[in-house]
Amino acid sequence: MNAEMPRMPVAPQHALPALACDTHCHVFGPYDRFPLQHPSSYAAPDAPVDRYLRMLDTLGAARGVLVQPAPYGVNPAALLDALAQGGDRLRGIAVADPSVTDAQLQAMVDGGVRGLRFLEARDPAGNLFPGSVGFGQLAALAPRMKQFGLHAQLWAPCDAYVQHLPALAALDVPIVIDHLGSVVPARGEQDPAFQLLHRLLAEGRIWMKLTLCRVGAAPDYENARFIHDAYTTANPDQVLWGSDWPFVRMGASAPSADALVDVAYDWLGNEGLRKKVWVDNPARLYGFA
Repeated sequence: MNAEMPRMPVAPQHALPALACDTHCHVFGPYDRFPLQHPSSYAAPDAPVDRYLRMLDTLGAARGVLVQPAPYGVNPAALLDALAQGGDRLRGIAVADPSVTDAQLQAMVDGGVRGLRFLEARDPAGNLFPGSVGFGQLAALAPRMKQFGLHAQLWAPCDAYVQHLPALAALDVPIVIDHLGSVVPARGEQDPAFQLLHRLLAEGRIWMKLTLCRVGAAPDYENARFIHDAYTTANPDQVLWGSDWPFVRMGASAPSADALVDVAYDWLGNEGLRKKVWVDNPARLYGFA
């Protein structure tokens, strides 16, 4: 297949702290070994693990978390292969439905998987993206996720959180929210979705990924700064940074990951908060030594 070359970064202007972690990236391919399992709703990138590791090295990120993309469905082969090549440097978020066996879950955990991803993102016809597992499957999996030490990672339009998150946050597994909760900056601070996410984060009931490029407007993302700053103030111990490389669905508008590092460095504002967001919080959640 003809895959697109993802945008590669240059070195950021600011140095990341030692043991910094990029908590949100994806690998695709090599497609001759790891073909997609489902039709992709976006142009699949040429983003194998060696290219991903070069990206981390360029940013100065010692650690990384790989998130299984929907076109691979519930087949974790590409993810587990990448985790094996990265060694203790990497952790993973896989995808599974309630038919997964305990042996399969154990193999994932042994391979570096620390969570399962659930999506409530739908196409214009109202169908889940092919290969994804919806929020409705989480409750059935939650007892075994707790048994295996796995958290739940959620991605959805912000209004879906208003509908689903109060019940999901009551399950006895940690919840990690992707992409600033997909909040719409133009709705402002009184938006019910933002209010809910902010409250649950402040109460310690969810974690939040500060993946800015899906919410803010490039190049400075200033329209989303109030969201970012509200989250980091609400609970600095449960926020995480991720680039979202290789920026699927973004095409020519894909940012450069180094620019995202520099924006975060400026916004976080002090070494203590930078160390929490880039080092301490991901080490605790993903089990880095």
